[in-house]
Amino acid sequence: MTDARPIPLYRTIWRWHFYAGLFVIPFILLLSLTGAAYLFKPQLDRWQEREWRGLPAGRSVDADAQVAAALAAFPGASFHYYRIAEAPGDAAVVHLGLPSGGMRDVAVSPRGEVIGAADPDARISAWLSRVHGSLLIGRAGGLLVELAASWAIAMILTGLYLWWPRGRGLAGVAWPRLALGTRTALRDLHAVTGFWVSGLALVLLLTALPWTDVWASGFRALRAEMGWVAGTQDWKSGGGDPHAAHDHAAMAQAAPAGPVPRAPLAYIVMRARSEAMPAPAIIQPPGAPNLFGPPNGNVWTLTTLTQNRPRVRKVSYDPVTSIEVSRSGFADKHVVDRIVGVGIAWHEGQLFGLANQLVGVATALALVLLSVTGFLMWWRRRPGDALGAPPAPRDPARPRGVAAIVLLLAALLPLLAASLILLWIVDNLLLQRLPRAARWLGVRLAG
Repeated sequence: MTDARPIPLYRTIWRWHFYAGLFVIPFILLLSLTGAAYLFKPQLDRWQEREWRGLPAGRSVDADAQVAAALAAFPGASFHYYRIAEAPGDAAVVHLGLPSGGMRDVAVSPRGEVIGAADPDARISAWLSRVHGSLLIGRAGGLLVELAASWAIAMILTGLYLWWPRGRGLAGVAWPRLALGTRTALRDLHAVTGFWVSGLALVLLLTALPWTDVWASGFRALRAEMGWVAGTQDWKSGGGDPHAAHDHAAMAQAAPAGPVPRAPLAYIVMRARSEAMPAPAIIQPPGAPNLFGPPNGNVWTLTTLTQNRPRVRKVSYDPVTSIEVSRSGFADKHVVDRIVGVGIAWHEGQLFGLANQLVGVATALALVLLSVTGFLMWWRRRPGDALGAPPAPRDPARPRGVAAIVLLLAALLPLLAASLILLWIVDNLLLQRLPRAARWLGVRLAG
């Protein structure tokens, strides 16, 4: 028989935070690998469009003729935006919404010939984004990723707390002691990797939170309540594709509304070239579905799809005269949105070019090494008849310190808090009635 005395919360957290490490490992491996590949989205997209570049540029037609050619190739489609060619011999890309609800990027040569079309959701970068953000299983996958990220933050901080050197030299702290045997070398490799990568890993995890479901929904409500909103939020949150440049589903369902513009697109393109807008620069017609907010107003709008959000600008032109009527940029946003924008640009590896991408890859590879060494350490010491959570140390301050860190994070990460409540219920209500499962999980039965 067992009595109903509850297991102390700090003991529950001490044990389950080690099991959380096993839960997190496969997610960290998958997110690290897909994230490292997604860092090179601009290069991947350019490679997939390689046949749309370096074309003969003689006898070129204007932008209006290129849009007309794209619409003729897809009868019934609606014109959403025109992507300006980066070089004289490159095709322009006309982004269309299909009557069936799909999307197409239509490449039109400088001579006005349709030379190719691509479904933007079928790009390699789009597939990587869906795996990275939702595991290809929609909202449920997004919630799993958010839960894993929340526990990964907790694992990094508690790992640093437990490992923090007290009165030790740099050996085993700044570099691993590889000559002291496999066990020590493996432990040091895990600890030293964690020491060097922890700051960068935390930045990656924290800058991913604005894309999540539960946390981002709360953050969006807080922004609105505190008045931290100036202009349109230029990242997608509350479920869905976290890295998508825009919501394809919503854009596909929308169609341009309002009067047909009388100022030719060619005039707007000429004005756009003087703006030196970062590529890929796009022009949206009046009434076209917007990238993040409500449909574009009764104006031509020049903007950019660059992932380096501090460089994003928007210029609007009168649909009749083509005269500029408004402009806005990163500096016009609320400081909170600017902080988030810089973080997202860092996360996607686009804040300062190739160097940012290489730092991101190094961080991802270090997380892979941290996950593999952590798994091997557990595998080597696990008992044959149990899952193998380490027993609480004699000094209760250590598990209580871990519990304090996790509880503090739970106040900021809703899914972490929900999982802790569930685990406490499992420990004190379910496992107390399942002694064999309790012993396998290392739960000390009351009584």
